[in-house]
Amino acid sequence: MVLYWVILPIAWLLWHLVWRIEVTGREYLIGDEAGRGYVVASNHISDIDPVFICISIFSWKRVCIIAKEELFKNPVIGWFLGILGAVPIARGKADTKALEKVTAQVEKGHGMLIFAEGTRTKNGRTGKIKSGAFVVASAAGADMIPCRIIYHTKSGRMRPFCRVRVCFGPHIPAEDLHIEDPRRSIAQIRVLKKRLSDSWDALYTEHRFPDSPTLEELNARGTEKPAGQTVQPAEPARAAVELPKMELPKVDVSGGADPEGGA
Repeated sequence: MVLYWVILPIAWLLWHLVWRIEVTGREYLIGDEAGRGYVVASNHISDIDPVFICISIFSWKRVCIIAKEELFKNPVIGWFLGILGAVPIARGKADTKALEKVTAQVEKGHGMLIFAEGTRTKNGRTGKIKSGAFVVASAAGADMIPCRIIYHTKSGRMRPFCRVRVCFGPHIPAEDLHIEDPRRSIAQIRVLKKRLSDSWDALYTEHRFPDSPTLEELNARGTEKPAGQTVQPAEPARAAVELPKMELPKVDVSGGADPEGGA
């Protein structure tokens, strides 16, 4: 824990030397100010997105991060994410202990960062939102704070020395996130997904850089199939993650199957 407060200020300094970082909407992190836990649900573009968000929050309480276990295979990134409070989650596998750990931290008043898409989009667009973020927030009884990270590059990807905006938006109240049984609450989860997606879109529209593509132009990226390219059949859904100790039904917070079949 002490090492966290040694590394975080150093990361803040180094990141501000390499990137021009702007933070908007930090006032929406009301959970931190009130001593309550909260869940930050962000889009995901780069492997180092967690660092940008953590140094933007800069809370006196360590922010827990749910990250795919593949990131921890790199010894440098894995060590750094571990210092920042990242918890590795196996994709498509049950990991009840890890989920209980981060949920317990949120209940104690810590923040938690989760990438709701379960994977990176790499070009600035947002992908399909998984159900896991809402199930975890429901289990912790915490508000959800939408977050959108925007890189000022033509491709939308992170590049050294580019401008970066980390944008927080109005929270989704904990009472709206209460889910009794995700398998029987598909309609409720679909509404929550739309609500988070709309918040991300609003954050991009309000805070995009002047010469960045509009939301419509951004969402059109990658929708056209190059000539001669065949469409690959969809992969079968991965096995869901079961959380028996938390008395929650099957859900995968890392990008696997969810109650809506991965939608």
